[in-house]
Amino acid sequence: MAMTPESRRTVFRQIAHCSYVDWPTYGSSPLFDRSSLPALESDVRVVAKTWFQQDEHEGVEPFVHTLPLAYVQFDPHDRYAGLTSYEMETLFRLFLLKECHGWDHETALVEYLTQHPDFSEQIGLESVPDQSTLWRSWHHRFTADLRNTVETTARTILIKAQNAGVSVPREPERQSRRHHDENEESDPADQTILEQAEAVTNRVSDVAFPAFSLDRGEGCEIHENAYWDLQTYLGLRENLAVNEGARSFIHESTRDRTPLGHAHREHVRDLSIEQIREMYRQAVSRLLDRVAETEEFFRAGIVAIDITESDPFTGNRAGYEDEIIGTKENTDEYAYQWATVQLVGNAVPIVLDARPVRKGDTRKEIVTDLLDSAEAAVHVDNVLMDREFDSQHILEMLSQRGLSYVVPKRMQTSEKAQTKRLLKKEKDRYETDRKLHLGDNEWHSTTLIYRRKENSEHTDHRQYSVFMTNRNSGLLTEYGYQWEIESGYKSIKRFMGATTSKHFGLRFFYFAFACLLYSIWRAVDLLVQVQLTGEYEHSPIVTADNTLTLVKKETGIG
Repeated sequence: MAMTPESRRTVFRQIAHCSYVDWPTYGSSPLFDRSSLPALESDVRVVAKTWFQQDEHEGVEPFVHTLPLAYVQFDPHDRYAGLTSYEMETLFRLFLLKECHGWDHETALVEYLTQHPDFSEQIGLESVPDQSTLWRSWHHRFTADLRNTVETTARTILIKAQNAGVSVPREPERQSRRHHDENEESDPADQTILEQAEAVTNRVSDVAFPAFSLDRGEGCEIHENAYWDLQTYLGLRENLAVNEGARSFIHESTRDRTPLGHAHREHVRDLSIEQIREMYRQAVSRLLDRVAETEEFFRAGIVAIDITESDPFTGNRAGYEDEIIGTKENTDEYAYQWATVQLVGNAVPIVLDARPVRKGDTRKEIVTDLLDSAEAAVHVDNVLMDREFDSQHILEMLSQRGLSYVVPKRMQTSEKAQTKRLLKKEKDRYETDRKLHLGDNEWHSTTLIYRRKENSEHTDHRQYSVFMTNRNSGLLTEYGYQWEIESGYKSIKRFMGATTSKHFGLRFFYFAFACLLYSIWRAVDLLVQVQLTGEYEHSPIVTADNTLTLVKKETGIG
């Protein structure tokens, strides 16, 4: 089938109705204008993703000549002065086509244009430029940043087309290009890491932060980005409250006007829980689009769901009993609780969504809500959860979604009896099928796996752990990834500003923004590792503090 006006309209109707997308990007935030190359790259990702999902859109060439570029201001990236024979928009499309095909020389592009006059006509090219004109345009007329954008957008187009099952002219590199010499040492020096992190942080933050908005109206003297700048600043300092932070920030910020602490709190309090979650999901969606172009991201597929709690609340919680609830452990302490779903395993550990936990929220409601967000953002195969989610109804819901799971089981009388038998037989591992009652003569089938702990100090049933899974026992090895979410919580809490406020929305915003800073850090680390070494190791080479400092220093929020 061929591309039609109706199929093109369908693409942009779908984009317009997508709550997670602002297109074109330059209109979504003061961070961008019509000449912003990161905004252009973001737009290509948005359009390409939807474009190639249409059955009528079967090749990359129609996308290249149809991609909306009339709003883009190329002048700041044009190093020629005076009249020229060819418009920058036309040249951009030509070099985009060249990069999509992977042609090393301009001669191949000239031959293609000569053999396909229809393409030349579609992009408004009255005559085919010669090889030398194209070479000079690429090497002398285009800025280095614009050349990088051509390469980045071409890779995006190829990846989005390939993901949709569309044939592509060449196999796309699913990683950023490596710019270091092959003779360099495999372990990059600290200075090299910082220099690369600076450039990557700029791009990643430009992608994520425009999703946040205070909706303050027109004519405000203090730029909205100053509020996100202040919140990031709080994350840079341990246990820094907003009033003290705002006073210090006046002296450290390069802005003429910065918000006072009480103004910052008032604006954040105006945000509803759902507004905060929607903005967070939009920011993560943008972040995922950026990292999805790396081969390493395609290790994604395992998510972990867990609940964390703030430090124990020691004040008077009268009137707040539904929000300041008991701790997960059976104690007489109280705390705010937050639930998250996070990528784990070999994938970059981005927090896909977060939500508050109130009194009365069931574990099934929490899991369903977070999985809806996760499956809207990434492909999910396996779900890992802690034993507080030991519920046959949750397990049945996961199976009905076609998902695998591993969940520790609370030991009841029958499990304790089984461990005694295993101890007598000196067995370290045992598997058995079990049916869990759902009610109304309905059952959920699962597999129980008993595993003996190494070097246990106990002599009774506590030597064993019992897991439930709906797949083979090999999936049990993946449960080791669950520790990553606990490790992530420690970093996330490190990024939170301090507050004594009981305002539930404010508390949740502090946690959600800290999750975003954590996710930005891990995304930056992934991209820097791939850029410098071509590989991704789970242990970060870019520190969290370095990333937050660069966010404040190098991006439009600083």
